[in-house]
Amino acid sequence: MTSTACIELKDLRLYTQIGTYAPDATIPDEHLLNLTLWISTQLILISEDLMTQVFDYDPLVLEIDRLAADGHYETQERLVTRIVEACARYSEIKSLEISLRKTPVRESSGLLGVKLHLDESSLNAIRAALA
Repeated sequence: MTSTACIELKDLRLYTQIGTYAPDATIPDEHLLNLTLWISTQLILISEDLMTQVFDYDPLVLEIDRLAADGHYETQERLVTRIVEACARYSEIKSLEISLRKTPVRESSGLLGVKLHLDESSLNAIRAALA
């Protein structure tokens, strides 16, 4: 049997500015991040309750907050790319899925976003490009 393990971050509100809008346009007031990180099962099935035996995701969450607040983005895709690059710096992450959504889209309703899944070889290609 094949085992998989992941860390899931759901509906993290990012304090960011994305897009340029016309005067009468609906301006999103929330940007929500979902991030699933596939890691080794050895980082979840642990023999002792020690931080040294798990993947410490807190520094990554802090980096995501920093990237979100880093300035104005024209597109959601650019912020997603920067978050993926931050994830790639952690060798414990084998693959990932990320989505970023904004709301409202129109008249106080709707969610609109982008979603990306990177397998291990795709994530390794990003790592090589960053090296």
